[in-house]
Amino acid sequence: MEGEAGPGPYRATRLWNEITRYFRAGMPLRKHRQRFKKHGSCFTASEAVDWLHEVLRSNSNFGPEVSRQQTVQLLRKFLKNHVIEDIKGRWGSEDLEDNGVIYRFPSTSPVKPLPSSCREKENLETFSRDKERLFKLPHLSKRTVKKHELPDSLVENLEKTEPDITKENKEDELHRKEISQEYVQEIWRNIILIHLQTILGLPSLEEVLQPTQIVPEYVMYNMTNTSKHGVVILQNKSGPRNNDMNQPTYSGFERDVFRTVADYFLNLPEPLLTFEYYELFVNILDLLQPHLERIAIEALQICCLLLPPPNRRKMQLLMRMISRISENVDMPRLHDAMGTRTLMIQTFSRCVLCCAEEVDLDELLSTRLVSFLMDHQQEIFKVPTYLQVAVQDHIEYGKYPREEICAILPTYSYCKQITPQEFEEQKVSTSQAAVAELLENIIKDKNLSVKDKKKKLKQFQKEYPLIYQNRFPTTENEAILFENKPTIKQPMLSLRKPKFPRCPGLTLGFGSLKSFTEERMYSQ
Repeated sequence: MEGEAGPGPYRATRLWNEITRYFRAGMPLRKHRQRFKKHGSCFTASEAVDWLHEVLRSNSNFGPEVSRQQTVQLLRKFLKNHVIEDIKGRWGSEDLEDNGVIYRFPSTSPVKPLPSSCREKENLETFSRDKERLFKLPHLSKRTVKKHELPDSLVENLEKTEPDITKENKEDELHRKEISQEYVQEIWRNIILIHLQTILGLPSLEEVLQPTQIVPEYVMYNMTNTSKHGVVILQNKSGPRNNDMNQPTYSGFERDVFRTVADYFLNLPEPLLTFEYYELFVNILDLLQPHLERIAIEALQICCLLLPPPNRRKMQLLMRMISRISENVDMPRLHDAMGTRTLMIQTFSRCVLCCAEEVDLDELLSTRLVSFLMDHQQEIFKVPTYLQVAVQDHIEYGKYPREEICAILPTYSYCKQITPQEFEEQKVSTSQAAVAELLENIIKDKNLSVKDKKKKLKQFQKEYPLIYQNRFPTTENEAILFENKPTIKQPMLSLRKPKFPRCPGLTLGFGSLKSFTEERMYSQ
């Protein structure tokens, strides 16, 4: 199932279909007895929970944070949608528990149809028909800018950040054109679309993100109005504020504070990532794998810039809070039966990501995303300055009076997305190449004695038999390595000093000793 439901429109629905197919194909079936009657090709609810829980935890789309209770919830969705049924053929409810009740698969597995396109395709052809046209700067003229509906404080702040053209030299004004705010907004939209399309590896962002969903005012505000900690600053802050840290505490004080914060976020009218960007963030889940971590962080950096400033601020503060609580070893337990990290993820996942229409995988998908946001919140909420540089460079190309200018944006390198299977193959091939190189170094090392080299080669053969066999397929190849080296040392005569004292009048040289020995041999 790994990687089958890749990025693209309606990814949650496609992922649901893949899970149901995988569950039907892989779930072990056997005979079960109930009320003195045998039933074949079936399974108990507990067996299904055991098997499916391990599958979900090992899958990169869901991750190890999936709890057993969430697996039970998914099986209830299966029962409701007739993916499974009880032995009497009943389905349609969510009456399933983690017990020994027997279930089976129906004769046919329902697959959810992909919804037809119902979003507006306004201005889409301008962005996807011809990629080069994204960088064509048309003939500019002075136009009245129609601003989006924004809070008054946000509009005022944006006006302060607009470049003051009157401060430029008069000579520059004669040779340059005015850049309208509307044109700048189009540049922001184009660059963000290009970057996201490149990161996600999609041929088109249709049904994932429309150009009209990108509000450049939000992006610019989120990038320029931040505190020293990188948190978005709002001009019209509402609600009580109390920075007095000397509040009285009592037993259970931490749990009460946690419930208060949880109630606030869970009662919001829509999730912090908004219903509008649900499909976009669901597509990023495909990148939440160890070898794609940097790409996922970069994608989330851009996507979180699209949020309305109040939503981005709440997201930053929430992720900072739950991350610090989870890492605080001195924090009292906030739940009797659940760990602090698991409690944080399961409590706030639904208020971060969910669909306006009920999606059966919402809870599992949001759990995976919140877990990643917690672990990388400092990097994700950093302002990607390269976007600002790219926009500024593009604007500079448009300030010169020509009928049409083809502005080339600075290129940014991204890692190419590969499948998990390709990653494993590359990992094995790279490791084997390094080990093979080690073997060659042992063979060519002239500083090693023959004895030490044989010892190391024998140890290498024991640890990596396949690589050793590829290098020395036969014993003859191995013997060639040592063919010039004598295997038996020539005997040497060892002359030792006698332990007894020499007679002063006796001197016998080596030649005399040899002659004396030969005479004794012939005489015998």
